[in-house]
Amino acid sequence: MLEFLNQKKRERPDQFDTAGFGTQSVEAFTFGENAALNVEILIIGGGIIGSCIAHELCKYKVSVGLIEKETDLCFGVSKANSGIVHTGFQSDPGALKTRMAVRGNELYRELAEALDFPFLPVGELVVAFPGEESGLDIIRQTGEKLKIPGLKIVDRKWLDENEPNLSEEIICALLGPTAAVINPYETVYALGETAAANGVKIECEAEVGSLEKKGAHWEVTTPGEVHRAGYVINAAGLYADRIAAMAGVAVPRIHPWKGEEYLLDKHAHRLTGRVIFPLPRKETKGVLVIPTVDGNTMIGPTAEEIFDPEDVSTSGRGKQAVIESIRRLIPSFQEDMIIASFAGLRPTTVEGDFHIREDRQGLINLVGIQSPGITAAPAIAEHVVAMIREKKDLSLKNSYAPRRTSIPRFRLLDGAQRNSLIRKNRDFGEVVCRCEMVTGAEIKDAIRRGARTMDGVKFRTRSQMGRCHGSFCTMKIMNLLSQELDIPYEQITKRGKGSELIKV
Repeated sequence: MLEFLNQKKRERPDQFDTAGFGTQSVEAFTFGENAALNVEILIIGGGIIGSCIAHELCKYKVSVGLIEKETDLCFGVSKANSGIVHTGFQSDPGALKTRMAVRGNELYRELAEALDFPFLPVGELVVAFPGEESGLDIIRQTGEKLKIPGLKIVDRKWLDENEPNLSEEIICALLGPTAAVINPYETVYALGETAAANGVKIECEAEVGSLEKKGAHWEVTTPGEVHRAGYVINAAGLYADRIAAMAGVAVPRIHPWKGEEYLLDKHAHRLTGRVIFPLPRKETKGVLVIPTVDGNTMIGPTAEEIFDPEDVSTSGRGKQAVIESIRRLIPSFQEDMIIASFAGLRPTTVEGDFHIREDRQGLINLVGIQSPGITAAPAIAEHVVAMIREKKDLSLKNSYAPRRTSIPRFRLLDGAQRNSLIRKNRDFGEVVCRCEMVTGAEIKDAIRRGARTMDGVKFRTRSQMGRCHGSFCTMKIMNLLSQELDIPYEQITKRGKGSELIKV
């Protein structure tokens, strides 16, 4: 599977040392200058939905701003997503989220190519045990109604040849070849960088305190600033209902659901080549086997309704539930393959469908954007821009820069390519993170693109994501953050204020 990514890099060796946007270097990007924004359209929320909308709007002659309460983009719901680009056949065919997912799946390939973020078209299988065949056929019929291409039921012989690790009790499966996997945070950063390069003003550490209509404009207060905009797009994830309430708008109430997921060591190799689903239930798609774009396998998630939108703890109970579910699918799975655990929250609603509406003039609320929200994100952005265009004249700009180059991935290059990079930039010769083969040049590039924290560096480069969890590289990364940002060590944080690594 990694050969797909390696080949993608080898096809464009000339881009490894470029800045990514013509003559504009990444150092010109600005994240979080904390200045009052006076724009035509203001987006609240810097996750996958807000970033996709910012990217879509940056193509037009309109001033756009984006504010995010965390220290960096993608520090909320999106960072802990499974990263699956679904086919769309597992949702109600009449739901808005289903229509958005099918369209989003179609858009991702072109988007990944233009913005140079990892996209791995692995496909997916919904497997059936004895007695579940009829449920599988219902899903197939749904997919055919949605005109999802390539769907077919595969038998045990096909599974033996293509997914030999699956339980022998599985008798057949529904194949969805258009499914894929992405890395959610690398995708968000690609979208954010492109939006910023095309004029979108991005402010982090800008938590909304109030939202009020003042004449023809909306006023949005954040600590120390008052932002003004003709349109406000509320893409605040778990807090979207609270933002809407500030404007006096009643929207579906968000009930957070927590999902615990577990990452396996690369040395365990891939358990499967495709995303594996059990037959889904009403409240969840079940515990999955997920090949990632980085070569690991991920298993999970659990599904548990909670009341604290900040609770991302994992538990022994959740871990055992995942292990038992995975062993039913893959009996050979061993617990010692697990190297990391994390939890994410879904902004679910009782209604179950996406709420995407202009609930007051100039205020578009996006509430309940849960699974398949990552899949649907590019289509949601199209939809929101179309809503605005119905009332506001938007014309495409000639200066739009459509392509972006990612941070080079040293670990994916062959010897000749690595030597070429080292000759041009000696920082490529220092391996900072041994587990993931991340160099000093990659760390510095990440910082220049907006990383201000250890997690910001981690999500852009994969440093600290190996089996040692940063035991070897943490201090070296702190050195680079201190040098590049010209700050003392005690100001370096894991993920923002309150998470300082050194206390004085």
